[in-house]
Amino acid sequence: MDLAKLVTAHLDELDLKILRLLMEDARRSSKDIAEKLGVATGTVYNRIKRLTEEGVIKGYIPIVDASKLGFELTALVLIQADGKFLVDVENEVSKVEGVVCVYDITGDFDAAIIARFKDRASMNKFIKSLIAIPHIKRTVTNVVLNIVKEDPRVRV
Repeated sequence: MDLAKLVTAHLDELDLKILRLLMEDARRSSKDIAEKLGVATGTVYNRIKRLTEEGVIKGYIPIVDASKLGFELTALVLIQADGKFLVDVENEVSKVEGVVCVYDITGDFDAAIIARFKDRASMNKFIKSLIAIPHIKRTVTNVVLNIVKEDPRVRV
């Protein structure tokens, strides 16, 4: 494994400024960012390359409105699992169609899943597929009624 990925990335103020601009619009060119920050284009390019290699930048995706793509239902599913199999359960759940996020959590439950569905039938199929996964002891499913805020960008 690459040593750079094992070490937490050191970010200076220029890195943070570049990240802020990319999170506003990931389509910005290195040239545009360089002009806004008053640095050389090569500096910005090299910083973005390093941030990507270190895993700070994991990729570039559009932020889409899931409901406009037909995903009308969002569910938050809490899972209790046999402790020694928790990682296996989380990895298996992460492969299930519709799963957007899998979080390892503290408290009464071991994992929280966010999943999106086009209709009740696909959500029903998803829930039944979850309870068929070995070592899941209990699930609680909550359906999201209204999305008040949903923004994957990190404020730096």
